Amino acid sequence: MGVVSTSAMLSYALLLLHFVTLTIGQYDICKSLVSTDDGPTWEYYACQPKPIAMKQFMQIRVDPPGITCGNPPERFCTLENPYMCSDECDASNPDLAHPPQLMQDRERSGLITYWQTVTWSRFPEPLLANISLAWNKSLELTEDIQVTFEYGRPTIMVLEKSLDKGRTWHPYQFYADDCMDAFDMPPKRVQDLSASNVTRVICTEQYSRWVGSKNEKVLRFEVTARFAVFAGLNRSNMDSLYTRMESMKGLRDFFTFTNLRLRLLRPALGGTYVQRENLLKYFYAISNIEVTARCKCNLHAGQCTVRDGSLQCDCEHNTTGQDCSRCEKGFKAKSWKPGSYLPTPNGSPNTCESAGTLGNCECYGHSNRCSYIDFINIVTCVSCKHNTRGQNCQYCRLGYFRNISAELDDENVCIECNCNQLGALHARCNETGFCQCKEGSSGQKCEDCQSGYSWRQGCYPNVCDDELLLCQNGGTCFQNQKCLCLPEYSGVLCEQLLCEGEKGCSGASVAYLSLAAMLSCLLSNTLFRVVTAC
Repeated sequence: MGVVSTSAMLSYALLLLHFVTLTIGQYDICKSLVSTDDGPTWEYYACQPKPIAMKQFMQIRVDPPGITCGNPPERFCTLENPYMCSDECDASNPDLAHPPQLMQDRERSGLITYWQTVTWSRFPEPLLANISLAWNKSLELTEDIQVTFEYGRPTIMVLEKSLDKGRTWHPYQFYADDCMDAFDMPPKRVQDLSASNVTRVICTEQYSRWVGSKNEKVLRFEVTARFAVFAGLNRSNMDSLYTRMESMKGLRDFFTFTNLRLRLLRPALGGTYVQRENLLKYFYAISNIEVTARCKCNLHAGQCTVRDGSLQCDCEHNTTGQDCSRCEKGFKAKSWKPGSYLPTPNGSPNTCESAGTLGNCECYGHSNRCSYIDFINIVTCVSCKHNTRGQNCQYCRLGYFRNISAELDDENVCIECNCNQLGALHARCNETGFCQCKEGSSGQKCEDCQSGYSWRQGCYPNVCDDELLLCQNGGTCFQNQKCLCLPEYSGVLCEQLLCEGEKGCSGASVAYLSLAAMLSCLLSNTLFRVVTAC
């Protein structure tokens, strides 16, 4: 038997390693060492972290303040035994307290622990509670969300999600025992959805009607049923799902979130109307919330770890950021892109590249191609993006200025001037962002007026004001543009008497003075008659 060369053995080992890593699972690895004619080299793939239980990382907030029971202590009943009101909630007693953190504990002792609200003692005022779940990280759902309610599921509830860490919220699913009555929506089941409307927000009655069984505790947001529309009930055709994730607009975003919120709008009623004689049996209680998801890393990371108190993607492919959502410094020769699931089974990594890999022309990541101009013998960047211009996309377009806090390869390196069209001479600004203002205008954007000027679709000189240009003789200044004078005065500042001396009286003033003289004469004659009669 001949001696096998070291290089042949290495190639065989690399081939075996390559085969093993590819069979571990789809998109589980980011790179693999492979053998080529030029020697071993890395081959890169689209990759994503494995799904995990996110309960251990979530931060829970409950509002409004005082909605959690126990302060002051309070008795409560159960729907199964509505007149046996011997249970008590007392925040000062650990054995009787029901704080929010019990929604995410592991219940190792075997005893069910749960968060609980105050009872509906203020009926008919609504009993409302919000439960906000935060991760400070973009996540992607991989399994159903499950919320376990003790003592009955709410008759009306909304599940909401946020994509921007709680700044804005969007409905995920509505829950009610009567969808038309609660939300003016026809009831629907996820099983009724098709490939064309699988991301539709629906109202379901499946988890809200009273069934009278202690086993009917769980409320779900069905993720697996939506996946099954493309991948089958057993997820046997994941290639189909991943293909849809790339081709169907909004599908990946539908399963993406940073925060979740439960809006509890009406508690379980036990299948009847609200019984006013015993309101201590109406409340909300949650023992467990399960959210199984993976860190969203834009297919640029295979691991996600806790750093600085938050989940962070361990980015590959020369990307960086909490979600691997931008290229590393020095690797912005072309615009950042998320990885792609296609072609299956390994996808496309869309690796960020350095300028050296694309030639000698540096475009700071604002252009994907260069052009050689023969007659002046230069290479220039073509179609500069991100509001840049110049041979190397190193300057800002007219109407934009340089963001001094950003590197040249930052997508936000150029900031719009936003000059006020009515106050500025043009849309351009200087390198510090100050616009060139018209006479009387001021401010960085020329949106203010200088002293002595007022805004009237632009800045115009004041005719009058309350400081220097005062209206005289009882006149009042109207919008800094006109003095409203008393009838006997005129002039810009009401400084002229309409009749001065023997000449110059206007008809208006004569009429006014004649009327005054007539009234005076009548008054004098009346007094004379009274005196004469005496």
